[in-house]
Amino acid sequence: MNKFDIIVIGGGHAGIEAALASARLNKKTLLLTLSIDNIGKMPCNPSVGGPAKGIVVREIDALGGQMPITADQTALQFKMLNSAKGPGVRALRVQSDKIAYKKMMQNVCLHQENLTVKEGMAVKINVEKDKVTGVTLKDGSFIPGTIVILTTGTYMAGVNMISDEVKPGGPDLEETTNELSQSLRDAGLQTFRLKTGTPPRILTSSIDFSKTQYEPGTEGFLRFSETTKYIRPFKEQVPCYLTYTTAETHEIILSNLHRSSMYSGVVKGVGPRYCPSIEDKLVRFKDKPRHLLFLEPESLSMDTTYVQGFSTSLPRDVQERMIRTLPGFDHCVIKKYAYAIEYDAVDPIQMKPDFENKYIENLFTAGQVNGTSGYEEAAGQGIMAAINACRKLDNKKPVIFGRDEAYIGVLVDDLTTKGTLEPYRLLTSRAEFRLLLRHDNAEQRLIEYGREIGLIDTERYDAYLQKMADLKEIESKLQEMIVHPDDDNTKEYLGSLGYDTSEHTGIHGTDLVKRPKVKTKELLSCFDIEVDEEIADKADIDIKYEGYINKAKREAEKLQAMENIPLGVSFNYDEVDNLSLEGRQKLMKYKPATVGQASRISGVNPADIAVLAIAIKQGKGRKNELQ
Repeated sequence: MNKFDIIVIGGGHAGIEAALASARLNKKTLLLTLSIDNIGKMPCNPSVGGPAKGIVVREIDALGGQMPITADQTALQFKMLNSAKGPGVRALRVQSDKIAYKKMMQNVCLHQENLTVKEGMAVKINVEKDKVTGVTLKDGSFIPGTIVILTTGTYMAGVNMISDEVKPGGPDLEETTNELSQSLRDAGLQTFRLKTGTPPRILTSSIDFSKTQYEPGTEGFLRFSETTKYIRPFKEQVPCYLTYTTAETHEIILSNLHRSSMYSGVVKGVGPRYCPSIEDKLVRFKDKPRHLLFLEPESLSMDTTYVQGFSTSLPRDVQERMIRTLPGFDHCVIKKYAYAIEYDAVDPIQMKPDFENKYIENLFTAGQVNGTSGYEEAAGQGIMAAINACRKLDNKKPVIFGRDEAYIGVLVDDLTTKGTLEPYRLLTSRAEFRLLLRHDNAEQRLIEYGREIGLIDTERYDAYLQKMADLKEIESKLQEMIVHPDDDNTKEYLGSLGYDTSEHTGIHGTDLVKRPKVKTKELLSCFDIEVDEEIADKADIDIKYEGYINKAKREAEKLQAMENIPLGVSFNYDEVDNLSLEGRQKLMKYKPATVGQASRISGVNPADIAVLAIAIKQGKGRKNELQ
């Protein structure tokens, strides 16, 4: 077989973005998957987005990725979360049609120029002199490749568990291999075991939704991708529902804990802290009288409901009993039992911020194999791994986002400076500059990168420039406008918001918008000025939060000073005097890319950073370019 520029192993969310980005950047790309029918599969929750995650999807869109486009086109429901809170935590989430989603992803991959899709199982990453040469398949054939991007998700040495019933396999007992992760260990890399799980799927027609709480989406034109022109109309969107566990549910679970894979000693890996099994919730939160469960439709072509929050590895007979204690589930039919899955992941401390391995050249890793959880985190890693793989082939500097530039930057920085002992999940609380990393400004933050990289075309970029021009025009109008609150055209509007206009003189439009409840679109309509709602909302955020945003930018600039001082994998810490013992050990182990990264490593104290900065100024440590 002819040599590929890039071989992507795995057709999940990370693999799709990696393969498509690579091919769209004109690299001869191979997507190696166990089954074409599983490309784009949603083995867990049938949704895209959510807190922090939804903003990652917006970032993928600004870089020219596929997930946001497919999520918009196959969504059953759109919901803006935290809309009553500040803009730093607002995020879009869509309920996906999991069958339509994967079919669209498969169609896109199979018709992408420069991309070859092949079914097959990789059992070995071939390495010579610490450099990738290609991949060996289960049938013994060898595929040569310059770069390999590993995106195996939960398929490496996967084990499915229901109570003490343990079977090898990836999601839904699909084929798995122990050989692939063993080849990584043979090449000198460290792997570790992680665990995740999935809840039961219930026959939708067997649920009495009258006993549950109705959860509609959010009305309005919401979207992940700026290229999306049409979404499912609100009146045609499919509702979700809420229900709760009961005291009887808890009693059944707690009396059967010894039969859970998690508590019987069957599970060896560490489970997700922020998406625990229902039995883990009851043990950790004993004071909670009940736990919230989301009921999510899986597809218009399936009569099944996903019970979000009810993940378990208890035996089938216990699942049958405990599910029927939920309000609305008295006579429910389980179509698919819950199970836990354990798998091999690669310690992300061994990864550079550009997703290339520190020890094996031309091996990139992305997605759950890096110890993360979630489709969105995986897709964000996939597109960035491919971008940097392509840039390495083109002898260009890698693209590495700062913590103030993107949630993807927060994710990769956390992984490469702190590592993880459990499935890592992005949260808004992980971002110290979350007011800068908003849903509404993802395009402003990253589209210049997407344009320079080559994944954003002229038409998309010109539309963005026009939008920014329109925004600037609106904000300029508000700045120049003197509003007299007692004039007839504004008196009624401001009065409806509770403002006394009798004693006010002229006020600048921007100063008026800074006040609570006053909105740009409504204020300008008083003067018969029509404004696009999306741009008006953006102006509201820019104006109302200007002071907070500027403060965050100043703090980010301080951080950036340290991010601009490179270290790299070859930096010699033995030449640096007066480092603490723990600090030296951690720096030598983690090999941070910059002084900024070094400052975020647990065990490296501020005094160590001061000593390190002085040593660099003195020319010690053989200062290198960022690697």
